[in-house]
Amino acid sequence: MNGQIGLLKNKWKAGLYLLPAVMVIFLLVGYGMWSAVAQSFQTIDGSWTTNSYLTLFRNQLFLDSIILTIRVTTIATILALAIGLVMTRLLYQFFKDSSSKLLVWIPILIPHFVAGYLVFLFLSQSGLLSSFLSHLGVIENRADFPVLVQDQFGLGIILTYVWKEVPFVILMLLPVYYEIDHRYSEVVRTLGGSRWDSFKTVEWPWLLPVLVETGVILFAFIASAFEVPYLLGVTRPEMLPVRAYEWFFSGDWSKRPLAFSAMIVPGVVALLLSVSLIGAIQKHRLRMVKGRVR
Repeated sequence: MNGQIGLLKNKWKAGLYLLPAVMVIFLLVGYGMWSAVAQSFQTIDGSWTTNSYLTLFRNQLFLDSIILTIRVTTIATILALAIGLVMTRLLYQFFKDSSSKLLVWIPILIPHFVAGYLVFLFLSQSGLLSSFLSHLGVIENRADFPVLVQDQFGLGIILTYVWKEVPFVILMLLPVYYEIDHRYSEVVRTLGGSRWDSFKTVEWPWLLPVLVETGVILFAFIASAFEVPYLLGVTRPEMLPVRAYEWFFSGDWSKRPLAFSAMIVPGVVALLLSVSLIGAIQKHRLRMVKGRVR
């Protein structure tokens, strides 16, 4: 336990050392964000107005896009975290061998656009899987294959992000499992506790902060990503980044403020959510250092 507490303190010190670099990045990103925010409040002639936000929340295309974006992002994030946690818990001993970690690193090296294209190539109605099943006689023709990509629910987008982000979750959780003193699990089992009791008492307090932080990263990334929804999505409704892209490049300059506003609103919501969750997680870490976790 002392070693784990010392490791937490070292992480805090490392965070302080990285603070200047973080501040520089924050200033650069903040400048770009301020530019986008300013343009979302401006009309074509440069005057300031809030009409773009009022118009945005009355726009049915935006409302449909935000609902689809929240649904796809939430489902993909939860599935990636759950599958990554289960795989890490089952295989962390296997991944101690550095050569075995290549099985996790290889999917991370594949760009998301390529991953989306592979999903389309294998799982579309004209893809390899439908052709193979048709050849075996499982289905009469490829049109009988279920629509898994370019569907209104966003199933193809979810599948792409799940298989791309599960390796990321595993690599985030592996160091945690290597830090946990698993002798405490043996103590719980010796005292009559079940596997669930062991997981809840010994592992979960250490996993929760990393899972929340990883979930915030995944949620923000998936909600703002463009290439996979553009490749695997439908024309109506679109994911929010695709909707903003179409407004920005539609040729109608009056829709430019809508495009900026469409990305500012979820960005602000994600920022507030991240600050609140990470603040709660930091309090959880402090309680762990003080030995007050239950």
